[in-house]
Amino acid sequence: MFSKAHIKDAFSAAVPVMLGYIAIGIPCGILCDSIGLNALQVFLLSALFYSGAGQFMIPNMFLAGSSVASIVASVSLVNTRQMLYSASFAPNCEGVSKRLAFFFAATVTDETYGVSTQRFAEGDWSVDRALMTNLFSQSSWTLSNVVGVLVGSALSIPLNIASFAMTSIFICLMVTQKLTSASIVAMVSAMLGVYLAKLLGLTGPAILIGALIGVLAAFAFAKSRRTGGPSEEEATPEPASASAPAAADGASQGEGAR
Repeated sequence: MFSKAHIKDAFSAAVPVMLGYIAIGIPCGILCDSIGLNALQVFLLSALFYSGAGQFMIPNMFLAGSSVASIVASVSLVNTRQMLYSASFAPNCEGVSKRLAFFFAATVTDETYGVSTQRFAEGDWSVDRALMTNLFSQSSWTLSNVVGVLVGSALSIPLNIASFAMTSIFICLMVTQKLTSASIVAMVSAMLGVYLAKLLGLTGPAILIGALIGVLAAFAFAKSRRTGGPSEEEATPEPASASAPAAADGASQGEGAR
C-alpha cells in the first residue's frame, strides 16, 4: 500500500481530473473573492468542504441575496449524491482498514467516482490508489481556488464569465458522451425536471429533483425497451446491463447543462 508504483498509478489516473479542476477551480476562486473571502478562507473551504458544485453555489446564491439558511439547505441537498457514491464502493472496501475506507469515502467527487468505478471494474486497482487519486484531485482543486482568489483580487474579471465555468464544463462532458435513446431521455427529463422545479419555487433542490427525474425516466425507458424487444444497446457489442449506467450518466450531464 502507498508504494511508489501505487502513487504513480494514482497520479496517472488523476491527471485528467486535475486539469479539469484547474479550469473550473480558478473561476470558482474568483467568485469567492467577489463575496469577500480571502485566500486562507478559500483554502480552508476547498480543503474541508471540497464540493465543486457547492462552492459555485455559495457565492452565486450570496450575490443573489439568498439567506444563509437557504444557502446551507440548497448546498446540502445538492451534495446528498456524495453519500450514494461512497456507499457504492462498500464492496471494494472489504478487508481494508476503517480509517482508509473512511478517508477514501470522504474524498470522492463526481469525477473521481467515475475514474475509480472504471478502474475497479477493470481490476488491478485498490482503495489506497483510489484514495491517492482523490487527494491529488483535491490538491489541484484547492490550489486552483486559491489562485483564483489571488487573480480575482488583482484583475477585474466579469463575474458572469466565472459563474458560467462550471456549466460549460458539464456541457462539454455532455456533448462528448455516446448518445443512446436512454441517455437522451435522461438528459431531456432532467432538464425539464429542473425547469419545472424552479417554476414551482423549488429553486434550492431543483438540480437534485431534476437529476432524480432524469435517472428514473431513463431506467423506466430502458426497462420498457427490454420488455418490448431488443433495444439499440442490445444490438451493439455492449452488454444490455450497460444501459442503466449510461442512463444515470446521461442524467448527471443533463443536470449540469441546466
